[in-house]
Amino acid sequence: MFFYISKILSFLTMPVVWVFALMLIALLSKNPKRKKRSLIWAISLFYFFSNAFILDEVNRAWEVPGMHYKDLQTYDAGIVLGGILEYDMSFDRIKFQHGADRLFQAIELYKTGVIKKVFFVGGSGSIEFPYLKEGMFVRRYLLTVGIPDKDIWIENESRNTRENAVNALAFLNSHDYQSGNFLLITSAYHMRRATGCFNKVGIKVTPYSVERNAGPDRRYTLDHLLVPNVQTLMWWEALIHEWIGMTIYKIKGYA
Repeated sequence: MFFYISKILSFLTMPVVWVFALMLIALLSKNPKRKKRSLIWAISLFYFFSNAFILDEVNRAWEVPGMHYKDLQTYDAGIVLGGILEYDMSFDRIKFQHGADRLFQAIELYKTGVIKKVFFVGGSGSIEFPYLKEGMFVRRYLLTVGIPDKDIWIENESRNTRENAVNALAFLNSHDYQSGNFLLITSAYHMRRATGCFNKVGIKVTPYSVERNAGPDRRYTLDHLLVPNVQTLMWWEALIHEWIGMTIYKIKGYA
């Protein structure tokens, strides 16, 4: 039930849904004042949530900073969290999404000897296709790029961050890794909730933030400051989803 409720909340908290709803009210309303007020709110929300400079500042405050290579040790495994791909059944092909940086960074860390194993944690986050589990496709991909099967760990039943942590603990215990040195690899905006969940279940991890959206320097170019950016709306959706998730997880004691 929690999984399905989270999907509904994710939809209802999308800024584009708010803008669309206000535009619809403005279109259908027969009250001139309500029509005008709804239109003003729709335009204002669209401009706010499509402003890249504002989003950068929010991300800069929220995201967990990255680590330099010189600060890394050698880790038993890099724990890579899912939510990075879809599967194209018509071509038997992986379609990587924006979160794929998690996997690509892990591959580089493995190739350079920073992590001894790639531990991918993620099943299906889809209500429509619960049988298409990310883990099995990631294993195939990792084998294709030359990582030996003995260094690939896969957990493909978890559907959210809480289950990532719980199922990862069960997997590690079953492989006699009650303790170890683990690098947690996920997107910078997701890292606060992820580290909270893993620490809560007893897996001590070092956060390795990837897919950082806030650059090191502020940009003051005209297009960045003033021109609406459609992609910014998408990133606000992910960020708001993360805030709601973090709030719920704190209330439920998951993080």
